[in-house]
Amino acid sequence: MKIILTSVGTRGDMEPFIAIGEILKARGHQVICAFPEQFRELVTGAELEFASLGSKFIELLESPAGKDAMGGATGFKKIRGTIKLAMNQNEANRELVLNQRDVIEREQPDRVVYNGKAVFPVIWQLQRKGKTIFVSPLPYMHYVKGHTHIAFNSNYGDFFNKLTFSLAYFGLVVTTRMAMKWLGITEKFSRKKIRKVYQYNQSIYTISPSLFPRPDDWPKDLKVLGYHERKQATDWQPDQSLMDFLAKHDKIAFITFGSMINPAPEEKTRVILDILRRHKIPAIINTASGGLIQPANADSELFHFVSRIPYGWIFPKVYAVIHHGGSGTTHMGLRHGCATMIIPHIIDQFAWNQVVADLGVGPKGIKIGKITPRNLEPKILDLMGNPGYKKQAERIKDQMAQEDLEGELYEAVVG
Repeated sequence: MKIILTSVGTRGDMEPFIAIGEILKARGHQVICAFPEQFRELVTGAELEFASLGSKFIELLESPAGKDAMGGATGFKKIRGTIKLAMNQNEANRELVLNQRDVIEREQPDRVVYNGKAVFPVIWQLQRKGKTIFVSPLPYMHYVKGHTHIAFNSNYGDFFNKLTFSLAYFGLVVTTRMAMKWLGITEKFSRKKIRKVYQYNQSIYTISPSLFPRPDDWPKDLKVLGYHERKQATDWQPDQSLMDFLAKHDKIAFITFGSMINPAPEEKTRVILDILRRHKIPAIINTASGGLIQPANADSELFHFVSRIPYGWIFPKVYAVIHHGGSGTTHMGLRHGCATMIIPHIIDQFAWNQVVADLGVGPKGIKIGKITPRNLEPKILDLMGNPGYKKQAERIKDQMAQEDLEGELYEAVVG
């Protein structure tokens, strides 16, 4: 088969699709990844075909307004950034939709596998031009009792919880109709018909059932089929200073904000390092996309900074992980038995923060824009000092090791 995987978002939104692509390619299928231009090297590095959706969307997220809206800004600054981002996103969204249309219409694939920010596959499904499958690495995109839609991240009681899903579907219908207008599509589809695709189309949650058990009342086309890692790069090697740091310390925290950015990385880094320094907690800090930075006067005996490191290599070697709450980082930390605390930045990360707390693998974290020395210090001390978190993380690790869902995932896509 020829299968297009299309995803829109940050790097964490691309990783699950690359993992699926590697599974499909290994079994003989042609796989084309239609992602924003900024992820070209990520795709070609996995030896998959790449089709560009343009660069404007990621450029918008990385703009000052994007950093304020999606990162650690608070109060009026965050509101202003959110409004400015909303005002400027039409052009970026239009580029995404037009390029999705061009790739899919040109390639005429047997399957289109898409995420929640990719709109054209829904239109393609409405036009009955081919089979599409929705894939989500995030929970609560479909109704789960006791939860709101992922965008609301709370529990308002049964009636209002269901209302949040109705509001989310309403927004998706409006977005789809706008995309159809941009594309010059004159066919008329009712709101009910568009909503039906979002609500009932075949869907795969690439989440471990140990973290998000499949609700018993879901229809058969909604599946929870495990977290799947893409193949790790083999060209990475640790330098001697990292090996020396690991040998010197027994109980290390690993800290990363992944691809998340924020308007004040120096301040956020200083808050965290000051707490660690006061309590002599050794840490490896991943500066990655710039959400954390390396200060000029950092204590090299207590802190080691990296800008690129495979999580599958480092996580088995540390005691705990403090991170932004991306789905992939959450899964990998627990897969390796790390006590975990999340400092959420955006929408779904607040849900993972609650999942981590509910599982008992770490304390509930504080959102990036609200962290202070006073409120973060007891959380870090609890994470590193409560052996129950590590013990529970090891239990989840053993549970996840028993999951073998790759075959079911494959059949769900090609069947």
